[in-house]
Amino acid sequence: LGEPLAISAACNNAASIAIELGDVDRALDKLAVDYPRHAQIVELRFFGGLSIQETSEVLGVSPGTVMRDWTFAKAWLRREITRQNHDP
Repeated sequence: LGEPLAISAACNNAASIAIELGDVDRALDKLAVDYPRHAQIVELRFFGGLSIQETSEVLGVSPGTVMRDWTFAKAWLRREITRQNHDP
């Protein structure tokens, strides 16, 4: 932990942002409390490298559900990480 991580494709943003892995871990833990399937999708897609189709097969949900949850999770994590970095 403590190493900056460039995330661009995962956040669906053209400009890379540097964040700490600890920020991602804390935000992902918070996401898992209220949205456990969304957190699983992030883990499978971002950390596991699975495709939408592969993720849907692992979780037993439709690819459309994975896409919706993935989109939501990325926005939620982006907001939470931004909030973490701006709170005193």
